[in-house]
Amino acid sequence: MSHLRTGVALVIPAWNEVEAIGAVLDEVPGNCVDAILVVVPTAADATAGVARAHGARVLVQAAPGYGAACWTGARQAIADGAEILAFLDGDYADPPAALPSLVAPIKQAHADLVLGCRDLRRFPDALPPHARLGNALVRWLLRGLLHTNFRDLPSYKVIRASALEQLRMREMGYGWTVEMLVKAARRHLSIEQLDVEYRPRLGGRSKVAGDPRASLRAAYRLLSCACVYATSRSVL
Repeated sequence: MSHLRTGVALVIPAWNEVEAIGAVLDEVPGNCVDAILVVVPTAADATAGVARAHGARVLVQAAPGYGAACWTGARQAIADGAEILAFLDGDYADPPAALPSLVAPIKQAHADLVLGCRDLRRFPDALPPHARLGNALVRWLLRGLLHTNFRDLPSYKVIRASALEQLRMREMGYGWTVEMLVKAARRHLSIEQLDVEYRPRLGGRSKVAGDPRASLRAAYRLLSCACVYATSRSVL
């Protein structure tokens, strides 16, 4: 990324997504991003080889956890000079074709953070009921604590790099998204929410949504993060 054209870097956390990552990368619109960083948990993950074959740069995350994967990619992208960071999951559920629409509000200086809220009208089963319930509980809590209406807690996000650096992210697990949204709201960043069609994943099973017990653990963690980051001054 020594000669930036768009200023945008795409970060894709991908754990054991060998069946999906190739299709995801093939759908990234041309001339939309300067770099695609696929972050895997270990060098042994077969996802890495497929990602490289499809033109992505592969990074091994510095520590365990979803947030750590996102942060590993974000730090590298910022070091390379990216001005805008986009995040989407590597399971095919987040459509890369929506990237230009999500990047546009930031490029036009209308927003600091854009959320790709999951539209489930076409594929209502793409997000299981227990995952929807956990998402709704966290959003209900945030609405009460912050008086702000988040329509989703999505994996699909685009943020100005300078804004992400201001947030001083700490959560290296599944609390990453909640921390980002809460801190952005409390710092009065401009947030735009756009509906994006959410699709069934390709192959495998979701590490969280595909396991009710994992979903419950994640929901508890997200609720805890919501309370801490929405009420404490010390975490800002």
